[in-house]
Amino acid sequence: MATPAHQEADPRSVSWRQLEHAIAHCRRCPRLVEHRESVAREKRAQYRDWNYWGRPVPGFGDHRARLLIVGLAPAAHGANRTGRMFTGDRSGDWLYDALYAAGFANWPTSTRRGDGLALRDAFITAIARCAPPGNRPTPDEIRRCRPHLTGEIRRLSRVKVVVALGQMAFDGFLRAWGEAGREIPSPRPRFGHGAEYVLDEGTTLLVSYHPSQQNTFTKKLTRRMLRAVFRRARLRLSGKAVRRVAGTAEKGGRRHAAFS
Repeated sequence: MATPAHQEADPRSVSWRQLEHAIAHCRRCPRLVEHRESVAREKRAQYRDWNYWGRPVPGFGDHRARLLIVGLAPAAHGANRTGRMFTGDRSGDWLYDALYAAGFANWPTSTRRGDGLALRDAFITAIARCAPPGNRPTPDEIRRCRPHLTGEIRRLSRVKVVVALGQMAFDGFLRAWGEAGREIPSPRPRFGHGAEYVLDEGTTLLVSYHPSQQNTFTKKLTRRMLRAVFRRARLRLSGKAVRRVAGTAEKGGRRHAAFS
């Protein structure tokens, strides 16, 4: 029987290429379709010579990754322009710098598809795939987009550590994780930079502020703080002990000392 148009095919039965094609051609959210395409037509003056991507953005990275990074949505003149997650904007500058420092990327900058950047053991995705007006998708838009993320989660069978960037990404990831049939701790995890949770027997969730300009300009998030999150991810994957520092973080619903 054919799969109805409003339902997702079982992602385990389709290839990555098919999944990425389905994401890139999604038109489920009229407001987002209009916005992403309008931005792509009008462009920003400094990018007038660019051929904007102007479509939903698939995840990027190693399909055998043990580290999954979840953000909010493409930036209008970042990933909506370049067609690759966290590429071509200030947030991406910060993220790839931290990934490079922790050994997950082959260099610390990301400018365009085809620039030679490669991720090692890491995969980057988002809870919404179209650039939203005001950088804020609605709850209904996030819900309609969720099957894309659950599809990726089901296919990323080797993931051992997840980093959620920001409150909305944190909440959206947990919903997608549950809809993918994975275990969520009780009581439910709460957002806080530096928090850490054990999601199930083999998976750790690390929490960070989003590297948005609002957070980085105000120093709510510093490069040192962001690098520390991915250094901890690397240590978790290596099985090495993580040094305790002052502060607390959540783990499996219980409070424990934070790490650096």
